[in-house]
Amino acid sequence: MPTFTKWIRHLGETARAFFAPTYRPERHYMRGAGPACAARNQPRMPSF
Repeated sequence: MPTFTKWIRHLGETARAFFAPTYRPERHYMRGAGPACAARNQPRMPSF
């Protein structure tokens, strides 16, 4: 019976996450400049 209880609990948690998602800003917060920005701002060496 414990697996049935776990399945019901998982079903409830999945339904709650689908119908009423919680917003977690730390999941969407970008910490600092990315690698593309660093590559754009590096000084370029002249090629001979």
